[in-house]
Amino acid sequence: MTATERWLLPAGVEEVLPPRAWRLDAMRRRLLDLYWSWGYDLMFPPFVEYLESLLTGNAHDLDLQTFKVMDQLSGRLLGIRADMTPQAARIDAHVINCQGPTRLCYMGTVLRARPEGVSTSRSPLQIGAELFGHRGEASDIEVVRLMLETLRVAGVEGLTLDLGHVGIYRNLAAQAGLEGEAERELFEPLRRKAVGEYHQALAELPLGEDHRAQLAALVELHGGDEVLAQARERLSDAGSEVEAALDRLETVAERVQACYPALSIHFDLAELHSYNYENGLVFGAFHPAHGQALARGGRYDGIGEAFGRARPATGFSADLKALMACVPDSNEGERPKGGVLAPAEEDAALEEAIAGLRAQGERVLRELPETEFEADGHGCDRRLVRRGGHWEVVALD
Repeated sequence: MTATERWLLPAGVEEVLPPRAWRLDAMRRRLLDLYWSWGYDLMFPPFVEYLESLLTGNAHDLDLQTFKVMDQLSGRLLGIRADMTPQAARIDAHVINCQGPTRLCYMGTVLRARPEGVSTSRSPLQIGAELFGHRGEASDIEVVRLMLETLRVAGVEGLTLDLGHVGIYRNLAAQAGLEGEAERELFEPLRRKAVGEYHQALAELPLGEDHRAQLAALVELHGGDEVLAQARERLSDAGSEVEAALDRLETVAERVQACYPALSIHFDLAELHSYNYENGLVFGAFHPAHGQALARGGRYDGIGEAFGRARPATGFSADLKALMACVPDSNEGERPKGGVLAPAEEDAALEEAIAGLRAQGERVLRELPETEFEADGHGCDRRLVRRGGHWEVVALD
């Protein structure tokens, strides 16, 4: 390895440097304050856990995304978290163990074995919120609204809300007699929006024409409000659970639209998301400048069963770095520009002056003995000088 190569970072892993790092942290603080104001409690789960704790339910994709290492103390496999939702489920089920609703929020780095899309990070700064213990549509609406508020507070505008329901596909597949490997082979191309591959997989399955037509309709049922009416017509024989899923989509959309009249809402009944543990309403927020969803979430009832308590749950997450990329550059939220340069002298009055400036929120940099200090390079625009026996702040020459 050459000296130059030693400075290279792995593909999809990046660092955040000043001044962007200050802006990123200012956004983090605003968002965590938002979650606190909505009643969500902050948690910091560990970066690594035993592998079986991280891979709950049917999260096959999450398995592929998870880096695995051997714990030299226990001899067991550890996983580096690729998503914080399973950790929140473990904490709710086993640590907090509350009978009523629990609201949790989090922020931290996750690490993924492969990027989720072109030019996406493998080390996102994941921020999000989870609501446990409530099965009704009110919790879906709350979490969707909190996701939209997250993007508003971050400064992202011009969003489209995408709504779907995994339960529709799951019910149609079950009614068609699909299970196990056959159901997964059909699920994958539908999730990836590989329409040709999906139709080919449908054609190869031994299905009745009614079931085949219903499953084929999913890839065509996307668009505006008209989609729900079309779905009720084309899936009219699909049963009460599919009808209930369409009702929930309609109710959530109406309630969210009432809070955000200018919001564009798009329905997609083939939207199934990634990690396979969602089993109800799914949603995502899209921005024209970003190829992937800026934030996404969904209902994943029963995920805590692996920890001894199957609780209803819904939540969302976003990558803080992706949010930053969609916000116009501005000084809002940054640390104030400029600073005060203090001399390298031993003087009690000087120490008092420096402490006072810092207490007022000023940035004060101390010169070091026997070194050359370029004040401009460190953002200093003023200097502490001694005048008449006391220290004053003056403009830097």
